[in-house]
Amino acid sequence: MTKADIVEQIYEKVGFSKKESAELVERVFGLIKETLENGEKIKIAGFGNFVVKEKADRRGRNPQTGDEIIISARRILTFKPSQVLKSSINS
Repeated sequence: MTKADIVEQIYEKVGFSKKESAELVERVFGLIKETLENGEKIKIAGFGNFVVKEKADRRGRNPQTGDEIIISARRILTFKPSQVLKSSINS
């Protein structure tokens, strides 16, 4: 499913115009993105949690040369589905 598909579903099921539906989707995703960029957690009941985690520097190897390298620290995004979502997928 793409962003355009979500806009289309909102247009059909809610009754907003396509422009209003597109604005709504853009604002929701913009808010989610902004919240995650600030390192905050997003918890959506019945769906799951989005969490930004910090990863420290670590040692790795270049697979072609075998040379040891340092992989720099970074932030990663994780998603953990809720039990409700898990059970609805598995039923």
